[in-house]
Amino acid sequence: MISNRSSRVDLRAVKDKPAVGWLSMFMLAGLLLGVVPTDLNAQGKLAQIKPSFDETGHVPPDTTVPGPRSNRAEYIDLGALVVALSAASYLSLKARSRRGIMLLSVLSLLYFGFWRKGCVCPVGSVQNIVQALTDSTYAVPVAVLLFFALPLVFTLFFGRTFCAAVCPLGAMQDVVLVKPVKVPIWVANTLGLLPHLYLGLSLTLVACGAGYLICRYDPFVGFFRLSASFPMLVFGGTILVLSMFVGRPYCRFLCPYGVLLNWCSRLSRRHVTITPEECVQCRLCEDSCPFDAILLPTPERNSEPRAKGIRRLAVMLVALPVLAAGGAFLGSRMAVPMSRLSDRVQLAERMRLEETGRVKELSIETEAYRRTKEPIVDLYREALAIRGSLGKGGWALGGFMGLVIGGRLIALGVWRSRKDYVPDRGECVSCARCFRYCPVEKKTAFTKETIS
Repeated sequence: MISNRSSRVDLRAVKDKPAVGWLSMFMLAGLLLGVVPTDLNAQGKLAQIKPSFDETGHVPPDTTVPGPRSNRAEYIDLGALVVALSAASYLSLKARSRRGIMLLSVLSLLYFGFWRKGCVCPVGSVQNIVQALTDSTYAVPVAVLLFFALPLVFTLFFGRTFCAAVCPLGAMQDVVLVKPVKVPIWVANTLGLLPHLYLGLSLTLVACGAGYLICRYDPFVGFFRLSASFPMLVFGGTILVLSMFVGRPYCRFLCPYGVLLNWCSRLSRRHVTITPEECVQCRLCEDSCPFDAILLPTPERNSEPRAKGIRRLAVMLVALPVLAAGGAFLGSRMAVPMSRLSDRVQLAERMRLEETGRVKELSIETEAYRRTKEPIVDLYREALAIRGSLGKGGWALGGFMGLVIGGRLIALGVWRSRKDYVPDRGECVSCARCFRYCPVEKKTAFTKETIS
């Protein structure tokens, strides 16, 4: 642990990064403003500069991270993304074809996953956007900006068709799903809070200069690039095995980009429906969705329970600011454990242990830092700046999670009347599985074939 006294660094002399306006970050309009670079070619040239090791004779190992792409290749990737999003929207809403969705999923997995090695990934691009908003020295490439924005724009118009057949992470889980089992509702609702926490924590770390958490713990990028550390291979393999029985566990219970897609999908202009015409309430689709995204019809309620529900809702609305305040306070206490997710803070703590004699052997990282001849106090200063910035960001993160929990409780307490089986507009990934169980769907298809 870094000690202010032992490092002899005056925190008042440390220039912390500006505090993050969290609520504004989650507004789509704010995420799309002021992030386009002025010179993309300069960024590409800088990314291709390699250090020289002529004096030591050291040969750098082959990198497992995809190198910079040419403008032409980026345009091809963007074109493929637009075509895939358009095809997925057509297959889900117009053609209503599960077979077509599955075929497109496999093609997306091969291209965006194994061929492009999972980069650029819309899931991780949200970090680039936030860094561009909080760091004036960073400009996000246009390709990354569009990979972040296009799926959200399509979701606003057509629902989560990106999740249906374009996202390689979702496709990776979908192709191995063999025997889905139902997750208890209380478990699903509890685990459903994790993507919000993951999103908030990741963006807090980026805004405070502590690194990219989402890219570091992507469960499938190791398979796409055929190279990963043993712990990440175990993590990704565990997710894949779990995906054989639980429908898309990463998408439902971890994916931070899914939070933004969920919000946009609830506001979508069009969305998939279980039946192409009027629902006959045959109940055949009731258990067809492996993601529990089908909402069942609700029975009629008399006035007395409804009055109780209104009182319960009023209590929850009053408790909402209390939850936000409590969450903000708890978040502010998490600066130290959050800072240890930063490589620079880990290096500073290790360096401190070696300097004080509590660890005798030098690590590879500390030895490499010592060879740079940079003052150790500068490393301590940077680590303390990150930790101080995370102390401020923790308030926003905790407050955000308090609002999320309060919103979930309010949603559970609100009575919504439904006469038919309908998809949950936020949770439904437009996979088209439920179409095959609908007799109205089959009747409509038979009528079209007869007419043709």
